[in-house]
Amino acid sequence: MDIPADRVMALRKRSGAPMMDCKKALAEAEGDEGKALEILRKKGLQSADQKASREVKEGVIFHYIHHDSKLGVLAEVACETDFVGRNEMFQAFGRDLCLHIAAMRPRFLNRDAVSEADIEKERVFLTEQAAEQMAGRPQDVIDKAVEGRMKKFFSEHCLMDQPWVKDDKKTVEQVRVDLVGHIGENIQVRRFVRMQLGE
Repeated sequence: MDIPADRVMALRKRSGAPMMDCKKALAEAEGDEGKALEILRKKGLQSADQKASREVKEGVIFHYIHHDSKLGVLAEVACETDFVGRNEMFQAFGRDLCLHIAAMRPRFLNRDAVSEADIEKERVFLTEQAAEQMAGRPQDVIDKAVEGRMKKFFSEHCLMDQPWVKDDKKTVEQVRVDLVGHIGENIQVRRFVRMQLGE
């Protein structure tokens, strides 16, 4: 199937993927841009899975200081090579990540960083709340509601589970995975600190 260059360029703009990958994805999707985006996303996920075990010894500590100097963020983003540390997409991700942290106030890096005690405390609270609000409903319905609310808790408080501030259809983790797919190296958000005067 012959794909016009402007369609390939439009997909590249939307996905950030290389031109040849966009052309192949559009051909595979028979010209359907939505399907082509999904194909590129799956390839990005596979690429990220394959690279997840590779060692990350390089990286950058990104920073953001609010204009009033009362809010600051530091975020460590690791990669495999110094070359990628200077890559424009990598740099843009790091800067946007700091802005995201400043705006969204995550408490934890990811679910693994939440202590068992915090998880248990939240689960007990949500279970009691659901039992009260859904009195008379079957237990399995209440349990399902609690699981849904736990997922919401993680998406509100864990950085990697939060909806990306620049595109809330993706989580921070999905944006990271997409970046791995585009750049071709393992990239990890290692840690962050958000400081606000008086907090």
